[in-house]
Amino acid sequence: MNVRHALSIAAASLLMTACSSAPRTVDGPIKVEVVKTDAGYMLLRGGEPYVVRGTGMEVDDIARFAAQGGNSIRTWTTRNHRQDIGKLLDEAHEHGVTVALTLPMTSERHHFDYDDAAAVAAQRESFRDDILRFRNHPALLMWIVGNELNHSYTNPRVFDAVNDVAKMIHELDPNHPVTTALEAFKPGAVADALARAPELDFLSFQLYGNLFTLAERIQSAGFTKPFMVTEWGTIGYWEMEKTPWRAPVELTSSEKADVILRGWREVLAPFQGQLLGSYVFKWGWKQERTPTWFGLILESGELTEAVDVMHYAWTGSWPANRTPRVQSLLLDGRSSRDSVTLVAGRAYEAAFHVVDPEGDPLRFHWEVKPESDSIKKGGDFEERLPNIDGVLRNPTAATTILAVQQPGKYRLFAYAFDGHGHAAHANIPFLVEPGGAP
Repeated sequence: MNVRHALSIAAASLLMTACSSAPRTVDGPIKVEVVKTDAGYMLLRGGEPYVVRGTGMEVDDIARFAAQGGNSIRTWTTRNHRQDIGKLLDEAHEHGVTVALTLPMTSERHHFDYDDAAAVAAQRESFRDDILRFRNHPALLMWIVGNELNHSYTNPRVFDAVNDVAKMIHELDPNHPVTTALEAFKPGAVADALARAPELDFLSFQLYGNLFTLAERIQSAGFTKPFMVTEWGTIGYWEMEKTPWRAPVELTSSEKADVILRGWREVLAPFQGQLLGSYVFKWGWKQERTPTWFGLILESGELTEAVDVMHYAWTGSWPANRTPRVQSLLLDGRSSRDSVTLVAGRAYEAAFHVVDPEGDPLRFHWEVKPESDSIKKGGDFEERLPNIDGVLRNPTAATTILAVQQPGKYRLFAYAFDGHGHAAHANIPFLVEPGGAP
């Protein structure tokens, strides 16, 4: 993730009502450009090499992010009803953080017809005010035209539309580069984007478990252009093993930290001459199959162990107080990979084994939720899942007793808090079958 190592050899929906105020532009724009040197490609910002130490962020938590050593965030829309983008840019600038702004082009899978010339033109023009509003802000780093527009696409004309928006940006804003964020590295989509959208300054890719095949895929495709990784992180739920009832197995917070550290060390840091920067996903939380799958932060605000890893990647040193580390979560003596099946009405022991590096006393919390039945893809919105009350005994201890009365598919969540703003977590999907005769 820390691209310093890679460059050291050279130095939402279009219908959403925009709620962003005009940002303060005290210092004016800072020119950002992609340049090619003898060592390869790099970003220059204000004429100086710029190394992106980034994350995705929807709602302002910039001060805490910057304190971890990060210097750039990316958004997914300029029309965020939860966040005034002008204020986000101002706050970022105050903390020395840059912002990659995403213009929310609608994807084909969300029922946009890229053969409809009038609709395509109207969508392009709808971005003009956003570009004019934010183009001169000193925190602006670059523009991202659409997010994963190639996800399930069939019409390559989407990239003609991307090109038209990129051309408009270059006409209105000569100071900032333009990219589009593609789902994974897929040679067909890459070829379409390169052929149909030459106005783009570079391509960006979003990868999870498939991050570890990126170098091989780039070499196989003969891809020599500069690029960014605008999303990366843990292994995706679509890439993990599943129980017989199709519940994906989620890594513990410590296993996720290990994957992210490996991704940074083995894939991102060694990339020299092509990788312009990367944004780990995500600074915040979201419900996507579970409320803990992708977020670096819990809904209650605690930082997870993955933030320790990014602190190390961004600064070269580990934080003074480290996050608790998960040793195991067991239900009836079995782990998340054991396809745990229980009997309705019977009591079972669950134990969360966690170690704090500094020996800080830990506070525990348990929850049971129904298993998600969502079939959404691509990060689309999912409703949060309710807790199921009355099924846990001693839900604030390291060991608890679980008894579920109704058959069904469930998931047991365990959390450990160190009192210093950090938390470990793990969960187990389990199936409850009807009880037998007494």
